[in-house]
Order: sequence, then structure tokens, then C-alpha cells
Amino acid sequence: MSSKKIHKILIANRGEIAVRIIRTLKRLGIASVAVFAEDDADALHCRLADETRSLGIGTLKDTYLNIQKIIDAALDTGAEAVHPGYGFLSENAAFAEACAANNLIFIGPKPEVMRLMGNKTAARQFAMEHGIPVARGVIGSVSDIESQAAALVYPVLIKAALGGGGKGMHIVRNPESLHEALVQASREADRYFGSDEVLVEQYIEKSHHIEVQVLADDFGNVIHLFERECSIQRRYQKIIEESPSPTLDDKTRAAICNTAVRLCRAAKYTNAGTVEFLVDDKMNFYFLEMNTRIQVEHPVTEQRTGIDIVEEQIRIARGKEMGYVQDGIIAKGHAIECRVYAEKTDDDFLPSPGRVMLYHEPQQRGVRIDSSIDRECEINGSYDPMISKLICFGQTREDAIEICRKALNDYIIQTENTNIAYLCGIVNDKDFVENDIDTHYCTRRHQAILSYVSEARDKVSKEDVAALFLFHDINSRYFNKQADDASVWNTVGYWRFDMRMNIIVDNISFPVMIKKLNHSHLLCDINGMNYDVAATRSGDETMKVIINGRTETLFVSETAQNGCFVHLNGFDFVCFRDDVLSRKKYTDTTRNDDATALKSPMPGKVLKINVKENEVVKSGTTLCIVEAMKMENEIKAVGDCVVKRILVKENDKVEAKQDLIITE
Repeated sequence: MSSKKIHKILIANRGEIAVRIIRTLKRLGIASVAVFAEDDADALHCRLADETRSLGIGTLKDTYLNIQKIIDAALDTGAEAVHPGYGFLSENAAFAEACAANNLIFIGPKPEVMRLMGNKTAARQFAMEHGIPVARGVIGSVSDIESQAAALVYPVLIKAALGGGGKGMHIVRNPESLHEALVQASREADRYFGSDEVLVEQYIEKSHHIEVQVLADDFGNVIHLFERECSIQRRYQKIIEESPSPTLDDKTRAAICNTAVRLCRAAKYTNAGTVEFLVDDKMNFYFLEMNTRIQVEHPVTEQRTGIDIVEEQIRIARGKEMGYVQDGIIAKGHAIECRVYAEKTDDDFLPSPGRVMLYHEPQQRGVRIDSSIDRECEINGSYDPMISKLICFGQTREDAIEICRKALNDYIIQTENTNIAYLCGIVNDKDFVENDIDTHYCTRRHQAILSYVSEARDKVSKEDVAALFLFHDINSRYFNKQADDASVWNTVGYWRFDMRMNIIVDNISFPVMIKKLNHSHLLCDINGMNYDVAATRSGDETMKVIINGRTETLFVSETAQNGCFVHLNGFDFVCFRDDVLSRKKYTDTTRNDDATALKSPMPGKVLKINVKENEVVKSGTTLCIVEAMKMENEIKAVGDCVVKRILVKENDKVEAKQDLIITE
């Protein structure tokens, strides 16, 4: 088999995976083409690529899921190959076939194998035929499954037959809840993956989620790159992965990795893929599914093996033999990946799109960051809320955890909500450290993790925060050379006889009296204690200061509510002065709370309205569904009521806290 030349690759994706692929292409000297929806035009993957092509405006089906537009972009730019990344069209056999029909190399498995292993029904049947254990299950349409419902053993897990990424998964614990969950899962499956077929399978209560990374070429070579533990999940989606698994013994590790290779050989699989298993508390393992693409968590494997999986994908797609054999794969040390999301961890992990005001990555050995952003930007509510992945590598698990703690503490993303503090809570949690984990870990330890976060935040001196904020605020208002000398901001506040004010830190007021002030030094009294802050040096967005003899890096950015985020000891605090006008004028769109007004929890789109005006409904009835960041949010009646007014219609875009339905 002769190898094919590839000089240019189009990446049919966005976000951090597109960025990660582009960086490998740059190292290999291969030109890159990025595609983008119009609301993504300034995204990092577009700025890094050699060329860009617009997919226009509209829904995902109009843009990133539009096969013809992506094929046209590849042909127009002269790309020889297409890399699908993960998600979107990455496991779509029709897309792979369209690439082949247009003489484009699809960097992934062959369509027929993708169709076999990417479909949970076919993959489960194939696995059983080859003696690989699977959990009991039923697959098909809603009516297909309901016709066989009597044979189900509860609890069961419902998920999209062609799905992945934890989207559209539902646990059902009794027959009465089955129909509603099936309908919702089927609807989500159709919208996100193009097929309404769902799988209902036995749900193993206390289980570990273990996956095996595989590589295979067209010469019959199949190898594994060992396993990853992916049991730390919320909303059925992984948030922390690690390799090696701290759960498996050597015998089970060898068996599960060899089983993955055996399955791939039988399927004649090629390129990169991941075989996923559930492992119970007796070390029995069951085939779960195969992801016929690169995984979100592939960097933990790369850190341990030193193998660039994207590079190997390209090599295999070119028709070349793999550069590795199984005996030559040596995995060293321990790697942990934390997925960083814009979400409300204390509100059922609801996505929290919004503006990132300041972005700063930790700088330390053993840390890799795969990010979708690199500066102030908007987290778009139309897409998945994952911002980046923090990967930490150490010689042992203990080393990796310690590196992870420090890196999370120093990772600064100043926006309304992220899960960074929650991730800190996990890597400091006794159960995680001692490997007392399973797929229910986040549910079981959620309150304990939130308590850790709250207690750690409470320990940070708010007086320190107030002093740091005041030093920054006065410097930026009055001593910044770029400030407008004629501005009203330079004529109020500090410039008066009485040097007293209040600083508000997280809604707590601190009385402050300024004793000494110039462009590099502030001496003030806060709550009866002296605070001495002096600048040592400044950067583009940071300043080194000494506060009461302790050196801190000052990270401050403005919020959209006229205050500032101030970062200290791993937390961002919202600060205000009560004595000056704000420098920006914002429209206050907040309305008075009305117990009868049901509001949207976040920016999104009205997917479905289930009621009509003047309809009488019971408490808990789902009135409408708002979709945001690939999640359905059910807006339910808070009591028995009458629907008085419906203020939106299906497919309307809505803002956070926007009134949707008025009930009485």
C-alpha cells in the first residue's frame, strides 16, 4: 500500500480540539484550515489556523453538522484530508463516505467499521458474538423498547444509540418513569446525533468507568496505549480522568487491554479509537461502547506514553504503518486531566455562558493545558460549556494530585462561573485521594465538595482582597498614564478631603481609611488594621505587589456589573467601591422577582412548549424546555396553577432570567 501525501488538512470542528489538532499540524509542517460559524469567527482555532472558511449562521445543523458545507470548504481550500476531532461529525459514517466520494482522506476509521462500532446496537451484538461480556440491554425506537419493557430489570440507563459525551443519558429506577425518559432521550438523540434510536441497558450501581486507547493501521497492526480511569462524572459526563487507573490490578489491566485489542482486530478497525468498559466491585468488566474517534481525555495517555495520537492518526490515514509496536510502548508516571467548564457547580452544574474578562494559565512543570481560549472572550451558549483541559503529570499519583492542586489554584479564568474551585475540592477530597471512587462519586460527595470550597473561600482574608482591590482601582483610575485626565472619574472618589470609603467584597462592606497614597504605594486602615501594599513590577495584565510583607500577583478585571474580579488564593472575589460612579454604563435588565413568573435559568433557545394559556396544571408539570449548551432544562410548575400567559414561542432565543411563562 503506497502512502498518500497530505499537505493541508481541514479540521471539521471547533474549540480546544481544533486548537490541539492545529498545533500538531504546525509541528508536522502541514497547513491547516479552520471552519467556523459566524458567531465563532474570532475564536482561537480560527486565529491559529493557516486558513479559515465560514459555515455561515444558523443552528449546528446549518453549520458544524452540515456535511456539504464542510466538504465544499475542504475542496475550495485544496485540503487533501479532513480531521473530524470529537463530537459533531466525528462518528458520522455518511460524512466519512462523503469525504471518500470527493477524494478527501477522512482521518478516522473506515465508514463501514464506524457504522458497526459507532452504533451501540451493532457494537453490542458484535461484542457478544466474539465472546466479550456486555451488560444486558434493549435497543431501538421508543415503541420498540416499550414493547419489550416487561423484561427490563431496574435500574436501567437510557442513552442515544449513536451518542457519546454523556449527552442525553437518563437513569430510570422504576417502570412508571420509563416512558417520559424514553421520549426525552429519543428527542435528544435525534437532535444531537441524527438518530432517535436509544439503548436501554442494565445499570450497574457501583461501577468504575474504564476505557482503553487503541491504535490500528491498515497492515493488521493493533496496539493499546493502556487504560484511563473515567469514573469522576457529573451529569453522566466525565470531569476528571487519569491514567493509569488506580482501581485495576495488573491482572485485570492486562485482561481489559487485551480484550480491547481483540475486539478491534475482529472488527478490522483502523486509526485511533477507544473501547469503554464498566468494571464492578469484583473486577468483572463489561463492554460498554466504542468511540470511533479521538477522545476528549486522550492527553493523559499522551503524557504517559510520549505518543502524539493525532500525529499517529494522520500517519495511519496516509496509509503508512504505525510507528510503534506493543512491546515498545512504555507508559511512565501518572497523569490526571481536569475538564474546566463554565458552569454553576452549586446549581446542578447548569452551563453558565458569559464573558471571560481575564484569562491566565498556570506556569509550572508537569502541566499541559489544551484550551479553546487565550484571552478575554465570550463563552458562547450555543456550544458545549467546556473551556479547556488541565493535564497534570507526575511520577506517582500523589505527585500528580499535588501538581494538580497548585495548577488549579493558579489557573485564573475571571468570568461569572467556572468549576475550577469544584475541581480543587475533588483533588483535595479524602475519598478521591484514597481512591474511594466510582461513577457515583460526584453525587455521593457533592455536598462535601461544596462545603470544602465554601470553607476554603471563607478562610481567604477579605481585608486582603479589599486592600488589593483598592490599590489596583486607584492606580487604574488616577495614575494610569492612558487615563483621560479630563475624565469625571479623576474628579471624584479619592480626590477629596476625607479619605474614607467602603469597599464591598462579596456583598460584605469593609470601612477603609487611606493614610498614604502614590502610584506605587498604598497605606490604609481596614477594619482597624493597617494594610501596606506596594508594587514591585507590572506586566500587560498582571502586577506583582507586596502586601504586608507577602508577595502576591494581582489579577484584576472588570465585571459586567460595574465591579471587579480580584483573584486571591485560588478564588475570584467581586469587589466594588461605594464612593465613585462606575466607569461603564450597563443596562439593568433584572426585574423584580415574581413568584408567578417562570424564568429561563440561562441564555438559550425555547425547544418545546407543553402547555396552552388558561390550562390548569399540577405542581411539577414541565411547562416548557429551554435548550442551552447541549442540555435540556425543564421549566416546571412550582405548584398547582393556571397558565395565564406564555411570553415566548418555540425556537425563540432567550436570555438568562427572562420571563417565559406567567402562572397564577
